[in-house]
Amino acid sequence: MSAELRLDNIVAGYGARAVLHGVSLDVAPGSSLVVVGPNGSGKSTLMRVVTGLIRPQSGRVLWDGRDITAIDAPGRARLGLGYVPQEANVFRNLSVLDNLKLGHEFIASGGAKALRQRLDAVLALFPEIVPKLNVAAGLLSGGQRQMVAMGAALMPSPRLLALDEPSAGLSPLNASRLFEVVQRVAQTGVTLFMIEQNTRLGLAAADQGLVLVAGQVKARAPSQELLANGQLQSLYLGAH
Repeated sequence: MSAELRLDNIVAGYGARAVLHGVSLDVAPGSSLVVVGPNGSGKSTLMRVVTGLIRPQSGRVLWDGRDITAIDAPGRARLGLGYVPQEANVFRNLSVLDNLKLGHEFIASGGAKALRQRLDAVLALFPEIVPKLNVAAGLLSGGQRQMVAMGAALMPSPRLLALDEPSAGLSPLNASRLFEVVQRVAQTGVTLFMIEQNTRLGLAAADQGLVLVAGQVKARAPSQELLANGQLQSLYLGAH
């Protein structure tokens, strides 16, 4: 199976300072990959490269074999790359329903019938927010806001969904509930690319895990293998 997303020898950073040093990875269609690693490992920079928020200093970003390195974030969204940032990922003054509608209108088209069909499909993944459709997103819990943000990103039917630290700021209980939703999303066939601070939750929700340390790939394997690797856990992943 060919890779939907491929990074080829990426060097990236800010100004003259490189944060990523020759990172290569690929994500196959319909699969899920989570990037884990200690703070300062370059996970956020990697997400910015994937989503087009920054351009790498060298290396290539490929989408179905096409070089999209020079394409910015809105252009990548139009290609089918959805993105849920860690912060400022909902319009707090708008209702949950309006947040979802805006997610659809940003890219998709097809009129009221297409919107209704897509709303039904997305809300089936997030039953917890159905009673909150007319509530301002800013009044929801952190976990519920993350669900709204994910739902809005899914409204235009992206081929790949990129999640930036989805459990950040959530209680352990809400984080666990959110990752149950992430697994439901993965079962729909959308490709998932995540970076995550909570190693165990992130790996449990993904097919594959990649360990990033000091801007370099230290390991990549099926998630269950990484979870079972005590030496790797103690060296690079801490006690999460």
